[in-house]
Amino acid sequence: MYKFGDRSKKYLSQCDTRLQTVAHQAIEIINFSVLESYRDDLKQNEYFDLGLSKARAGESKHNMKPSKAVHFAPYPINWKDRERFTFLAGIIVGVGKELGVKVRWGGDWNMNGELMDNGFDDLCHFELID
Repeated sequence: MYKFGDRSKKYLSQCDTRLQTVAHQAIEIINFSVLESYRDDLKQNEYFDLGLSKARAGESKHNMKPSKAVHFAPYPINWKDRERFTFLAGIIVGVGKELGVKVRWGGDWNMNGELMDNGFDDLCHFELID
């Protein structure tokens, strides 16, 4: 059985309890790491300026406390392996659906199931849809 390391636990503890619940169920199925959750305004604007985010400070669900956005990556991490990120996303979104938690993935922002129409890929990004 897979389990979260200390760094993943720290980031996950900063998340909305619904994301925590989804993550704890998903780790029983697939091995993945929690890379980031809450972001302060300075970090958010830095990511925006670098083109790593489309949201400025205050516009991202990462800026909420508790965080309503999180970054998950399949372990071991290979940033070029889109298939593994997509597989992880299916599990996260599916577990969320099973629990009644609506989760959007950064590989399918409009949630239409078409992965090639994404204007901006953020394959490790997951966020709550309220």
